Amino acid sequence: MLLAMPDEHLIETSVEQRTLHEGRFITFRVDTIEDADGGRHTREVAAHPGAVTVIPLLGTELLMVRQYRHAAGAVVLELPAGTLDRAEDGSIEDPRLAAPRELGEETGHEARTWRALGAFWTAPGFTDERMHLYLATDLVPLQQYTGPDEDERLDVVRIEYRSAMAMADRAEIVDAKTLVGLFRLARLIDAGELAIP
Repeated sequence: MLLAMPDEHLIETSVEQRTLHEGRFITFRVDTIEDADGGRHTREVAAHPGAVTVIPLLGTELLMVRQYRHAAGAVVLELPAGTLDRAEDGSIEDPRLAAPRELGEETGHEARTWRALGAFWTAPGFTDERMHLYLATDLVPLQQYTGPDEDERLDVVRIEYRSAMAMADRAEIVDAKTLVGLFRLARLIDAGELAIP
């Protein structure tokens, strides 16, 4: 079995770290690593506190957001998501607290039922960002919702979940966390763990 293979020859050990820039969310650094044979190399790393993404299911519809993503230079259709907050002492917010906050801030809804669906590395070749995925059901509108944070410009859209999956198949949805979320949703439905008409 492939997973039973030993890993020792693959492991790299960090022997030095040099910070290039420390931003609000991301720290860019160059790590010097030593491989299993004693060779030294450099790795460029974007250190990130982690994030959450939410699959908000309202009946047969998903609540999704459209927003302009500067790095991509495009308006992107996505599941609601957000970065974990870092406290002044350096500790990172619990994803179970961040997910409801992000759902509320971006869609104006709260969920009565939550299910954790695991976590995944977004791009382990250059960042340590780990995304925590949640399913949110039994949604109700927030009473005092006035829209997203003032630094976020986004449109909330309702899309029937089958339509969203078809859009992903046609490469009309190209955001990785959204594709992972749709994949997990499809698996839950196919396995009979989630009943949707």
